[in-house]
Amino acid sequence: MDAFYASVEMRDNPALQARPIAVGGDAEGRGVIATANYKARKYGVRSAMPSWKAMQICPDLLIIPTNFNKYKEESRAIQDIFRSFTDIIEPLSLDEAYLDVSKSDIHGGSATLIAKTIRKQIWKERRLPASAGVAPNKFLAKVASEWNKPNGLFVVTPDQIDSFVKPLPIEKIFGIGQVMAQKFHALNIYTCEELQQLELTDLHQHFGSRAWNLYELCRGIDNRPVEVDRVHKSLSVESTFVHDLCTLESCLEQVPALYQKLMIRFEKLKYHYRIKKPFVKVKFADFVTTTVESVQHPTPNIQSYQTLVKMGWERKKLSVRLLGLGFSLSVHEEIQLTLF
Repeated sequence: MDAFYASVEMRDNPALQARPIAVGGDAEGRGVIATANYKARKYGVRSAMPSWKAMQICPDLLIIPTNFNKYKEESRAIQDIFRSFTDIIEPLSLDEAYLDVSKSDIHGGSATLIAKTIRKQIWKERRLPASAGVAPNKFLAKVASEWNKPNGLFVVTPDQIDSFVKPLPIEKIFGIGQVMAQKFHALNIYTCEELQQLELTDLHQHFGSRAWNLYELCRGIDNRPVEVDRVHKSLSVESTFVHDLCTLESCLEQVPALYQKLMIRFEKLKYHYRIKKPFVKVKFADFVTTTVESVQHPTPNIQSYQTLVKMGWERKKLSVRLLGLGFSLSVHEEIQLTLF
């Protein structure tokens, strides 16, 4: 879905169509942007940005409080549309999913025509724009879905994989964040084609257990199936800082914004999961990482996370380059997941 939460709000209030809007927390506090429409994105407003900063770069921005009950209802209606084309659906969140249509006989089994029809049906029934990527595997379909946003479609056929993948920035490979990208750049590797030149042994030397995964993905190989029932074992958010945090106080100041991002993500899962153990991850300037978990706060809050951050920081008392907050999850007892 394209700017899903914002698109729902603009559909329900057409007066919002002409202005930059975002959905998220209050700019007066420590609110965080959940999503922004494309008018706001032109100013640089993006998800996970502090709301006060979004207002700074876009003074005309209207921030609308989140209404997850409404977004969940829309998500259910959209997934009902998916199910009229295939039962093999892997939701990633309220606004995104993988569909395996390889066994469908609709439109003669043409995935491209199926994707076109799904997008048209979503617009006809829900008046919401959606983009789709059609490809032989999940990695390529995910990248392709972002290619012609908003309200677009992009297809990668099997014979186009090589030409599509080679010029891709390495950041398009899932799991490559800012820190890992910097490691690649230090090796003068910026694209998948350049990554293909690295021998598997060299990849293993630099990136350990991820070597084979990187070796395959930079060649457009992804054998993961579309998983109908995917159980989440944990949920977390983290932030790598441009400048290391030199004091415990500066670390603690980051906790409220990270906590709000975490709870925004949990809103999508809270009806199916319950929180078990909260934990924090602290990566120091020397790249040593420590994790602290607690069983004393089954419903964590900002203060409990700040306590865990303090415990982690005191293990080395060095500058911090990354902070993460999270918690382990268990499925609600009343939710019965099927095996197939």
